[in-house]
Amino acid sequence: MKNLNMKIEELKEDLIRNTQNIIKIKSVESEPKEGKPFGEEVSKALDFTLNLCTELGFKTVNLDGYIGYAEYGIGEEYVGVLGHLDVVPEGDGWIYPPYGAEIHDGKIFGRGTTDDKGPMIAALYGLKAIKELNIPLSKKVRIIFGTNEESGCKEMEYYNEREKPPILGFTPDGEYPIIYAEKGITIFDLVKDFKVEENQDIEIQSIKGGHRPNMVPDFCQAIIKTDNSKIVLDCLNKFKEKNKANIVATTEGNIVTIKSYGKAAHGSLPQLGENAIMQLLKFIGKISMKESQTKQFIDFCNKHIGLEVNGESFGIGLCDEVSGKLSFNVGTIDLDKEKVSMALNLRYPVTFKYDDMMTPLNKTLENTEIRIENMIHQEPLYFEKEHPLIKTLQKVYEEETGLEPELLAIGGGTYAKEMKNIVAFGPIFKGEPDLDHQANEYIKVDDLVKNAKIYGKAIYELAK
Repeated sequence: MKNLNMKIEELKEDLIRNTQNIIKIKSVESEPKEGKPFGEEVSKALDFTLNLCTELGFKTVNLDGYIGYAEYGIGEEYVGVLGHLDVVPEGDGWIYPPYGAEIHDGKIFGRGTTDDKGPMIAALYGLKAIKELNIPLSKKVRIIFGTNEESGCKEMEYYNEREKPPILGFTPDGEYPIIYAEKGITIFDLVKDFKVEENQDIEIQSIKGGHRPNMVPDFCQAIIKTDNSKIVLDCLNKFKEKNKANIVATTEGNIVTIKSYGKAAHGSLPQLGENAIMQLLKFIGKISMKESQTKQFIDFCNKHIGLEVNGESFGIGLCDEVSGKLSFNVGTIDLDKEKVSMALNLRYPVTFKYDDMMTPLNKTLENTEIRIENMIHQEPLYFEKEHPLIKTLQKVYEEETGLEPELLAIGGGTYAKEMKNIVAFGPIFKGEPDLDHQANEYIKVDDLVKNAKIYGKAIYELAK
């Protein structure tokens, strides 16, 4: 598609300018207003983008401020390109203004440059090039602009209730070449109520740690009440002699405060972190104390979870050739004398079903009085390697880059899970850093243009 690429080069300056314009809008979710379900700035980003689409000659639809799309072509069936205009908060540590969209050393800096604003404008200009060249298509094309991907995907519920899904499509919400498999994701709490038990020589008053279920906790703290702190401190010294553990203890009167330090990592890759919660529970399990419901819970966790990250001791060590082993992360704990709530993030392999994990998990919980609350579940995403969508995107990627179009399976989740018949395709090229949600997020100008060429050709090949 030499002509298509040449046309995109002609549109390059407009592509860069409008990418900068959308980056300058701080589209972080805020208080909802009438017609603006995710706040003022998110609404402004959607309005700007749909106005741009109108200027480029496309039909546009705004679904009540929840989500919008640009449409080109005729027919009942459509090819979809799905991405989002909302962003996470900027955080600290930026070299250049996070909403300045400044260009330095051939890079556009700003929140959303790769996730997903930049690549969505690139896809839009890929379609604009097709339109300007009057390249015939047999299907409609929709560029769909989501607005709530970073905080719940409520806009996708709104869309899916009102519109049929595309027959094929992609989202620029991952990395190249193609993510064809995404594990099933669950987040839930293990909860147990305790009877308050008096006359404990060593009393665990609280254990608190972690930030989010989908993050390996880097800190956890326990408060223990005892008249014989020497037992606890001696046990800790012996524990640290035998185990690699960053745990410290301080005493004040009859209170021992124990702090456990780990290493943070994403919940989809718990093997890359060091779990401060489970490290602390492992130590507390070594302290000689009277039997109690709190101790029973800690012993259960040490027996069935421990420092494992794949669920084997819980009886759910699922594994397949496509996506590997189940991942098991203890993300948070909040324990006091009356109750404990421990948040888990489990991601199961793509060829298994939800019940393949939950049936043995529930069996392990039998007769423990531990219950499951607040279950959130996303089914796996999995396309066969020979699926027409996969083969088409492989062809496009190889022709445009000259690189091997390998298929990726991940434990994380992309926007592809929110709509049928699509996979994640770019925008991050192999060897480039993944700066999504980090300070100094950027997209290289050359990569922005390269994405437009790849997405333009992908749209053509899927809709021709």
